[in-house]
Amino acid sequence: MKFIDEVRIDVTAGDGGNGAVSFRREKFIPKGGPDGGDGGRGGSIWVVADRNINTLVEYRFTRHFRARNGEGGRGADCYGRGADDILLRVPVGTVVREEETGDLLADLAHDGQRALVAKGGNGGLGNLHFKTSTNRAPRQSTRGTEGEERRLHMELKVLADVGLLGMPNAGKSTFIRSISAARPKVADYPFTTLHPNLGVVRVDHERSFVVADIPGLIEGAAEGAGLGHQFLRHLARTRLLLHIVDLAPFSPDVDPVREAHAIVEELRKYDEIDQPVDPLAEKPRWLLLNKTDLIDASERADRIAGFIRDFGWTGPVFAISAITGEGCKPLVFAIMDHIDAMRAAEPHQEPAKLSRLAAADETAAEAEMLDAGGDEEA
Repeated sequence: MKFIDEVRIDVTAGDGGNGAVSFRREKFIPKGGPDGGDGGRGGSIWVVADRNINTLVEYRFTRHFRARNGEGGRGADCYGRGADDILLRVPVGTVVREEETGDLLADLAHDGQRALVAKGGNGGLGNLHFKTSTNRAPRQSTRGTEGEERRLHMELKVLADVGLLGMPNAGKSTFIRSISAARPKVADYPFTTLHPNLGVVRVDHERSFVVADIPGLIEGAAEGAGLGHQFLRHLARTRLLLHIVDLAPFSPDVDPVREAHAIVEELRKYDEIDQPVDPLAEKPRWLLLNKTDLIDASERADRIAGFIRDFGWTGPVFAISAITGEGCKPLVFAIMDHIDAMRAAEPHQEPAKLSRLAAADETAAEAEMLDAGGDEEA
């Protein structure tokens, strides 16, 4: 299945049905009075987070979703039937914005969370609502209101605790294979990773964290070089970034220090262009010096110290070999302790269902009816 993490679709909610103008006509009841019913509400459109979906490929080719209109009212106090709502299922972590204004409509970070993106029109009133002591035979009714119409921009940001950064062939895929059950493609040529991969790292029976591996970055990714830097959006929700550096490149012309600086520069450019709420360049970042198994043991310490000095790094640093697993176990425990500390510091919030305010005059009872997807018919 092709991995699609960004789509644009059009949604149109249904119009409300018109109210009816009708009068009761039965034998022996010559003046029965008005009995025109109300129109039914139009169908609304919701987006729902589903943990069983991991891509937006469903919306790559089907781009227009239209809900049905509500039925018109009828005589004998019969109300029109309300139209069914449409549920658009998306992966957990999907962000929905209005294309024209860029306004955030939903950030679906929990399974089952749902949001209203296009509200159906309300049904019109039948003439039975207009009878008074002085107007016993009203012939007026109201038309149903139009449903909302929007163009949506849906963007998937995978949910992970840890994100991997690095040049192509730095060993990111090998590292995630070493510490989790994920099995991304590994080969001796660049850009073997073409879409994000997630791996669950289980430290013990009660503690675990999720790692996200994204395609490698190269210098100039912000200008479209390589695969670009659009995959950096999948690191937006992470708590920790692991910057993996190939300490033993195959070519002597490759400078690991220069490549490490290029990754940091790409993070800065991404923040300038996309302006995320939580800038990637400001996230906690650890340095992982990979492929130490390819360096002679007598030179290893000097090579590591020289890189740290030339790079000017003052944060946490770990020397590992992803292919042999050397140094990975202490790193995993250090990551788990760091994540536990961050989780404990975060305020506890119940994963409440998110719904957009469809209109200023929407009552609580109507919102509850919409959420249940129920139709009332009389």
